Amino acid sequence: MSSGEQVATTTENGIARVTFSHPPLNILTRDLLAELRRVLNALTGDTTLRAAVLGAEGKHFSAGADVGEHLPPAWKGMVPEFLETVAALRAFPVPLIAAVRGRCLGAGFELVQGADLVVAGESAVFGQPEIQLGVVPPAACALLPSLVGQARAAELLFTGDPMAVAEAREAGLVSRVVPDDRVDAEALGLAGRIARHSAAALRVAKRTLRTPARERNEAEALHAAGRRYARDLMRTSDATEGLTAFLEKRTPVWSHQ
Repeated sequence: MSSGEQVATTTENGIARVTFSHPPLNILTRDLLAELRRVLNALTGDTTLRAAVLGAEGKHFSAGADVGEHLPPAWKGMVPEFLETVAALRAFPVPLIAAVRGRCLGAGFELVQGADLVVAGESAVFGQPEIQLGVVPPAACALLPSLVGQARAAELLFTGDPMAVAEAREAGLVSRVVPDDRVDAEALGLAGRIARHSAAALRVAKRTLRTPARERNEAEALHAAGRRYARDLMRTSDATEGLTAFLEKRTPVWSHQ
């Protein structure tokens, strides 16, 4: 077993388990995301791997990114680094299972969109509330339509309303729902069923499932989302107002532009 300050890893029987921890809500800071990328990069070179499980300590998967790091000037580093993290999850060479309990919101939900399979607890709630703060979730704008359909993605992104686990399963985002205290065991069990098979075949199956055209489209969409975030969103006063209002615990006052 190896661990950093916020991300722990174990590898056994061809299965990597990656668990991050930033209690109580597992807020995703730039430091945590950098540590997660380092872990993913190290595991990518392990040719014995056949499956991986991404999870979080505590009652909640993640309530999202650090809002303060969305403000100028930190966002100029945060957004590209976050998109790089999601891209690393999408490109992970073997099947990746997200194990989700409780709140899975904002950037936490976007991380889950990087996985191949999602095992969720009965308490799980998914959502992209960024619009309520005057900003947008760039990775979700690129990935969510292909995962849950254009209409459902639009409703989630435009309203900021949460999606209960039953709806997430019906939409095809979640592969199975289990009691909260069974999430980790179920995810590891599913990883074990996958890990029975040839590592080479699993890697080819994943590359084939994500066809080259789709990979190019996803990569281009993630890059485009980052450019629009920088060019079109963060130049507006509303973005700073919404984030600042959240930190100051007040209602934002939107501009009329």
